[in-house]
Amino acid sequence: MKQEMLINVRQPEECRIAVIENSQLEELYVERTTHDNYAGNIYKGVIVNLEPSIQAAFVDFGVGRNGFLHISDVEPCYFRQVPGWAEREQRELALREERNGGQNGRINFHDDSYSRPRIKPPIQEIFRRGDEVLVQVIKEGLGNKGPTLSTYISIPGRYLVLMPSLGRVGISRKIEDELVRRRLKDMMRELKPPKGLGFIVRTAGADRTQKELSRDLAYLMRLWKVIVRRVRKMPAPIDIYEESDMIIRTIRDIFSSDIDTIYVDEESAYERAKEFLQFVMPKYTERLQLYSGKEPIFHKFGMDKEIAKINHRRVPLRGGGSLVIDQTEALVAIDVNSGSFRTEDNAEETAYQMNLIAAKEIARQIRLRDLGGVIVNDFIDMKKDVHRRGVERTLRDAIKRDRARTKILKTSPFGLIEMTRQRIRPSLKRSVYQECPCCHGGGVVKSPESMALEVFRGLVLASQQPNIAKIKVHLADDVVEYLNNKKRIELATIEKEGGVEILIRAKVDVWPEHFEIECFDATNRLIPFNFN
Repeated sequence: MKQEMLINVRQPEECRIAVIENSQLEELYVERTTHDNYAGNIYKGVIVNLEPSIQAAFVDFGVGRNGFLHISDVEPCYFRQVPGWAEREQRELALREERNGGQNGRINFHDDSYSRPRIKPPIQEIFRRGDEVLVQVIKEGLGNKGPTLSTYISIPGRYLVLMPSLGRVGISRKIEDELVRRRLKDMMRELKPPKGLGFIVRTAGADRTQKELSRDLAYLMRLWKVIVRRVRKMPAPIDIYEESDMIIRTIRDIFSSDIDTIYVDEESAYERAKEFLQFVMPKYTERLQLYSGKEPIFHKFGMDKEIAKINHRRVPLRGGGSLVIDQTEALVAIDVNSGSFRTEDNAEETAYQMNLIAAKEIARQIRLRDLGGVIVNDFIDMKKDVHRRGVERTLRDAIKRDRARTKILKTSPFGLIEMTRQRIRPSLKRSVYQECPCCHGGGVVKSPESMALEVFRGLVLASQQPNIAKIKVHLADDVVEYLNNKKRIELATIEKEGGVEILIRAKVDVWPEHFEIECFDATNRLIPFNFN
């Protein structure tokens, strides 16, 4: 399988990175310089408000918008400042252990997760207004919501992630081979990381040597010392650490030995990427190439057409079926349609095979569109339980390459597979498009007939007002045409009964629901009138 990474930065306002496999687009990352990107950055902030009712604090971290810090994202080291909390926690744990029949009251976490205690003091006991706090942005602000913050700090390297609050060494859960996990743990113990700091070995570090892990460990330690020094010296609110630019970040997180070539279409970006590869992965430096062709790189590889399809509501599937993807504020609905897809003369087998194809494409579309939150997949109904489990398994396998955290439930009695996907930034659609000023994101506008009925209600109301002798209405072309062709008699009736003159005028370059009404008295003086 041939894999390539394309990096397009010829236009300074936008950076686009695509990963393609056998000429098919598999991953896409887009970032605009005009949009503020805070995810991954670390700040020293100030608590400006506390909301006990939702157990959250709002933090000024110096970017103009306050961040949202929930109690679940507050690291236990902040609890120590609560008077008597250690004793209260011990009592509560003892009670829970007694109720649970001897099992302790803590959650059992995988060894690459935080051991976050269930028992937390109220947030109003942990913080006061004006307190300084070290936070990291874990999710960009969406709409009117500010960025989501956490005090659980994580700093990624190429093969390791530094997690100061973890306090131990862990292995990525995506590394499933027990022998590999044991070998990596032994290697990390031999490197003797500083006590009190935590490290996670990333998936990319699974086949690395001790020397490579050691180099990454040294880099992260130097970086952490700089961060600690800035935290101690700089007054809040201030930025402490900013994530690398998108090119370095993507190569660091996405590049693997499976990618044969990285093409960069701008010289300064090529030099930055080359310098990074020489420092972190010197043996792969020769895979980096400067694209100097005059034809845009994405067009050359046929990706512009693929990207144009990403935001289509309907996605065609192999064999004649299709997906229909609808995105709302809090939920994404994906419907699977069989279309002309057929296998033999068996409805159950047709549904199963269609759903298998759809499951793979759903995982790809979710990744490409960067959809997050709750996602409901409406597959074609299947009666056999073995087929349902097969579709679930296919979806889980296809979603494994996704770097965002996902959770997939079993098929519901209605044939739905519900899942959640980590939302860090707005989806690609919300980043590239703006809400339509005509339909306000609804995707529909009123028909000429509906607008004509609304106009009539306005005319009747206006004709009954005292001192109004003339009514002038400005509408879109097709609404005027509908009124003149189909409502002449009704318009004449309103004029006769109200004793008014009605003038219908078409206005060019207006949206379909444009409705402008002006009322005048007998001396042609404008009279204020508000229909709404």
